[in-house]
Amino acid sequence: MQRFPIRWIRGVALVATFGLLAACQLPKTGPNKTEILAGSVENGGNAFVVEVDDRVAKATSTVPQFGFSSAFRSAENLTADTIRPGDVLGLTVWENVDDGLLTTETGAATVLDEVQVDSDGYIFVPYAGRLRAAGNTPEQLRALISTKLQEQTPDPQVQVRRVAGDGSTVSLTGKIGLPGIYPIERPTRTLSTMLAKAGGVAVSTDIALVTVIRGKQRGTVWYEDLFRNPDTDISLRGGDRILVEEDSRSYIALGATGGQSRVAFDSQDLSALEALAQVGGLQSLSSDPTGIFVLRNERQDIARNVMGRADIQGEPRMIYLLNLTAPNGLFIARDFVIRDDDTIYVTEAPYAQWSKSVSLIAGGLTPFANVATLTGN
Repeated sequence: MQRFPIRWIRGVALVATFGLLAACQLPKTGPNKTEILAGSVENGGNAFVVEVDDRVAKATSTVPQFGFSSAFRSAENLTADTIRPGDVLGLTVWENVDDGLLTTETGAATVLDEVQVDSDGYIFVPYAGRLRAAGNTPEQLRALISTKLQEQTPDPQVQVRRVAGDGSTVSLTGKIGLPGIYPIERPTRTLSTMLAKAGGVAVSTDIALVTVIRGKQRGTVWYEDLFRNPDTDISLRGGDRILVEEDSRSYIALGATGGQSRVAFDSQDLSALEALAQVGGLQSLSSDPTGIFVLRNERQDIARNVMGRADIQGEPRMIYLLNLTAPNGLFIARDFVIRDDDTIYVTEAPYAQWSKSVSLIAGGLTPFANVATLTGN
């Protein structure tokens, strides 16, 4: 039986393994940096590939803007004493005559409990008629009732008091501590104080959105803006509906990262550096820090600004390249803002592919080494 030298067998193994590598592609997480760059518009592809610098980072740094219209912001605080439709009042009338219009056998004072202001803002008082209550304070209404009764009974004394009613309430729903219906009272006349009354928001304040619906109007603000910008802390009106929601924005992380999934935003403005940290950062043995790509359908105005072209129409596909090894690469990644539905793709380093090749070669030598052992060489 002919025996082959071990060196010859190893040479054959190397040739066979490299032939295998040439015949099939090694497994990888996706296209490498060179392949992505080859698919740019300049090379006949359908996406603009742009290396991010300070100018590009600034041009693309937009976050959702929320706020209330002037109709919301110009509304003044409700006076705590102002009577509104739906309020319930208590009236007491004293007369200075023994046989007055409203007196009873129990005394000269007549008590009218739970007089509700109707939807048009009026109440009915015996012998005074239908009177406009809404828009008046209890003192103004007292004087009005006294004037009307004085025409029929001398020097009547009238007391008007407020009773809890349903005319000045708001509803709070969603991610709130204690959802429910709350009256607008002196301490809770503004949006922030009403939210505090209801137990505050039940999600992280960084990503809490507050929407106020008033009739056919609606406005939304970040919860934290209520305290950063006093103009957003609007005055409430009866019938307002307040909805607290969690920010629904997310991005996709793929490639050589610590995790590959759809990831929810954890702050109002999320940078590329923060997004990478959210998924565990780069992998020291496989990630290419010079090949971090952010893919998105860019807004037309931003795309025109970034590319310096006025002929761009619609929302073109844009691929932004981040190089963390550049002199200011980390600063640029910190300033580059991630937006809703972005895809962050980290390419594999050339070393990772080389390591796979070595592993495959080493594994391919094993059968031939066994043959050498059997032949005694």
